[in-house]
Amino acid sequence: MVEDKIDDNEVEQRGEFPVVLLQQKSMEYSIISKRSSRARYSYGIIFLITNLIAWFVRDYGERILPLLHYSKACGDGGSECSHTMGVLRVSLGCFIFFLVMFLTTCFTSKLYDVRNEWHSSWWILKFLMSIIFTVIPFFVPSDYIQLYGEFARVGAGVFLILQLISVIEFITWWNNYWMPDERKKQSCSLGLFMSTVCYIASICGIFVMYVLYASKTSCILNIFFISWTAILLVVMMAVSLHSKVNRGLLSSGIMASYVVFLCWSAIRSEPATQKCSSQQQNNAHGGWTTVIGFLIAICAIVMATFSTGIDSQTFQFRKDKVQSEDDVPYKYGFFHLVFSLGAMYFAMLFISWNLDGLPRKWSIDVGWASTWVKIVNEWFAATIYLWKLILPVVRQTKVMDHEETEQQMDNSTSV
Repeated sequence: MVEDKIDDNEVEQRGEFPVVLLQQKSMEYSIISKRSSRARYSYGIIFLITNLIAWFVRDYGERILPLLHYSKACGDGGSECSHTMGVLRVSLGCFIFFLVMFLTTCFTSKLYDVRNEWHSSWWILKFLMSIIFTVIPFFVPSDYIQLYGEFARVGAGVFLILQLISVIEFITWWNNYWMPDERKKQSCSLGLFMSTVCYIASICGIFVMYVLYASKTSCILNIFFISWTAILLVVMMAVSLHSKVNRGLLSSGIMASYVVFLCWSAIRSEPATQKCSSQQQNNAHGGWTTVIGFLIAICAIVMATFSTGIDSQTFQFRKDKVQSEDDVPYKYGFFHLVFSLGAMYFAMLFISWNLDGLPRKWSIDVGWASTWVKIVNEWFAATIYLWKLILPVVRQTKVMDHEETEQQMDNSTSV
């Protein structure tokens, strides 16, 4: 009997041992996953510091960069390493850093992978890498930097597209979350309240833009921008409320606010010398309001890059895969790829998409090139949103036509 009891205890212990082991592994995976999630904030800080360095080199680089007079890449007095070229050099260093991180962490899927450890730790080495990659471009000939600037325009455009898709997917998710439900009466009321607020804000935004930027009949371009934005609002609302689409007012209201914001931002980017720009009237390039606006713009760049980088699920082809506890919390390769594209994007904002111009101090994304980029971005955003509304209807129509054709063929063969 004693032996039987011992055997039973051994069996129980043997049965409990795998359970304890699994619990320990689960705890380890949870700790590693949290460390990986915190790592993205460190990359965001590196990106923010790089933005500030690019701004400092652009506006104040002439005071310190003459120390590089011995470098042929900087030209006489270091002029080739300041202003526009200086921003591109800093951007190139940031791009190379995140490109290296992309190549070394791409396709990492499990927390116990060695590449996960490289992504989540070794911060002293990575900070040194970031410094080295920032310094090296200042010794690269200007012709290669100019070539990178042309390439950066394309990369910045790709970043804008990824950001648009991420924003529209977020709007779709928010609309689905607040969809009217019989079991959740509160969701319906809150969704209706949010849609009302968004439409009121959009209409007020259109009215304010007419007053501030299109008060004169000579401001034909601004009148066109604002009027076309108003037309887009009506079209998006009409398509969203159509009986075949029936997506409600919330998604179109949020999208309307976003489109109005893009239009306002585009008009604000017009050069201060233009008579229809309030920048000239308010002297917006000087004073504490300009400094605050500039710092907010830099933070917005970092947040836009960060939010797009962690939104890898939006760009997955297969979304039915069940995530296990030992999977990485987000796609590292996509995260670093977005940050490398973001490096090109902030370079274009600092130089206003003009490789040959001379940006003004404490300004960001100001110029006709910036204005047209934002306007095209607005139109493209509205197009993508309308296509996402219409696409399910088009697919359903094709399926119904296909089924009717098959039914007609079956009837003809039976006859």
